[in-house]
Order: sequence, then structure tokens, then C-alpha cells
Amino acid sequence: MPRFRRRYPLLIYRRMLNRWWPATLVISLALLAGWWQAAQNVPWQLDLWRIDVWLLFSACLALLWTLALFIMSRMAYVQVFPDRLRLVTPFLRMNISYKRIRRTSTAAMYALFPPDRLPDSKREILEPLAGKTAVVVELISMPIPRSTLNFFLSPFFFKDQTPHIVILVNDWLKFSTELESQRSAQGAPQPKARPLSSILAHLPDKDQ
Repeated sequence: MPRFRRRYPLLIYRRMLNRWWPATLVISLALLAGWWQAAQNVPWQLDLWRIDVWLLFSACLALLWTLALFIMSRMAYVQVFPDRLRLVTPFLRMNISYKRIRRTSTAAMYALFPPDRLPDSKREILEPLAGKTAVVVELISMPIPRSTLNFFLSPFFFKDQTPHIVILVNDWLKFSTELESQRSAQGAPQPKARPLSSILAHLPDKDQ
């Protein structure tokens, strides 16, 4: 059994954070430019009352925040294990047992979240991802209270109030195949085949 299992980046989480770190990067560069201009006019010395010291301090904070946002956007992923599905973000680690999964399905993001029903702010977030296919994991019950998940995850992880989670990754087909393969190996319940007598009963009578 391989020790390393593929991590599928969560595109919604990455999209949310990628909207912020470029802006903080621009702010930090602007502050550095202001500090450089101010430092050229007076000799450098550590005086907390000087504007150039505050500009440098603010620029460093903005750069650190930019780096943190960039790293966090790469720390959100979903991973398939033999006995569970793991969803990880910088502030949340959730394991979903296969026994808790009712079934999985796929749908385009625009079908799950119709753009014409979204406010402008959410529509702008979804727009680049609207045509992508998501995997909807329907659950018997949530492993973590929904109120807690709403605090840590975007509304685009949930299409309604039923127990489920919407997972959007780049390679949805490979992820879905891997997930179903592991669920089958764990003996997850499969749709029951219709009895042959039931099928024959619905066939038309040739004598009519």
C-alpha cells in the first residue's frame, strides 16, 4: 500500500484566498516604495516617531500576511484513504468515514449554484469556476455540526441544508474514481439490481 496518497487541491478555498494575496502584495510593495523614498531624504536610524520606520514596519507586516495567504491557499485539499475521506484546510481537518457516505454524484457548479440567484459578490467568486464539474458527497449525517463548518468553509461547499459536501477539484474524474474504488473495497452499499421478474413484468405483451 503506498504511503503517499494524492492530495486534490480544493479550488473554492484557493479561489477565495487568491482574491486577497495579490492585493496585499501590491500594498506591501507600495509601502516599501514609500519607505525607500522617505529613507533617501534622511539618515536611517531606529526612531519610532519617524514615518519611514512605520512604513517599513507596515510593509513587512503586509509581506508576511501575503506569504501566509499564499501558503494557506495551498494547504486546502481533499485526500482519499482506504477507510475515510479527509478534507483539510489551514483551520479544519475533517474525516468522513465511508460508512457515513450515502452516495456520490457529479454536477456542474453553475447547476448547483445558479449565477442568476447569487448576489454580485458571490457571483464574482464563482464565475471562473462555474463551468467546472464538482463531486457532491451525500451523507447520512455530518461528522461536524453544520454551524461549525459554515464558520470554516465557503457557502459553495453546500448546495442546500441536507447533509452533504460539494467538492470541487481539477481532476474530478480521477478523484471520483479513486473515492468510489476505496468505498467499494470497504464494502459500501451499492444500488440494488432490480429482480428479473420485475423487469419482465414491465415488458409489453407481444400478443397485444
